Amino acid sequence: MGNKVTLKAADGHSLEAYAAEPKGTPRGAIVVIQEIFGVNSHIRSVADGFAADGYFAVAPALYDRVERGYESGYSQPEVQAGLAVRAKIKPEQALADVQAAIDYAKKAGKVGVVGYCWGGTLAFLAATRLSGLAAAVSYYGGTVAEHKDEKPKVPVMFHFGETDHSIPLDKARAVEAAQPKSPTFYYAAGHGFNCEQRPSYHEASAKEARSRTLDFFRKHVG
Repeated sequence: MGNKVTLKAADGHSLEAYAAEPKGTPRGAIVVIQEIFGVNSHIRSVADGFAADGYFAVAPALYDRVERGYESGYSQPEVQAGLAVRAKIKPEQALADVQAAIDYAKKAGKVGVVGYCWGGTLAFLAATRLSGLAAAVSYYGGTVAEHKDEKPKVPVMFHFGETDHSIPLDKARAVEAAQPKSPTFYYAAGHGFNCEQRPSYHEASAKEARSRTLDFFRKHVG
């Protein structure tokens, strides 16, 4: 189990984050970037999972700029509510908050970042625009394709679902073509396949993607 900490972004904004400590000396740190549902129980469990694997995990509450403590489930009304909150946050604001989490987490060593859905896009943009990272992993980033020609400063890994209706396969392939040095994997699953709380959860794909992600972080973070 983790605890809440307070971070401060470069523009002076204070935000909460969920921080999970590993047992013993950390291998490094992982910043976990939320979906549109806030730092909810799933994102906290993801952070706890990385902590169990030896990393100091930090999940910044990116919605604090609009509504503090926001978290929700996955019903269609909650999806629409989450999209409405996200629309009020500028990408540069979200990235400033991710940078604050990176700066906080680096006390544990090298820092990697992993993001899901909205967070998957932000994870890629963190690799291209932010500082202090060693690696980034993007799970089904909804708008990565719009930024596919940006150049990462660190190694990046991509995970996509083959039946993801929100990210057509041709867009995922375009990302792969634009980022030939980045390992890109496709799964027989849809959007959100990593989240066990969603109907789209696909256990085999989630386990395989997580194994690849851990191997990637062990290589580049520690």
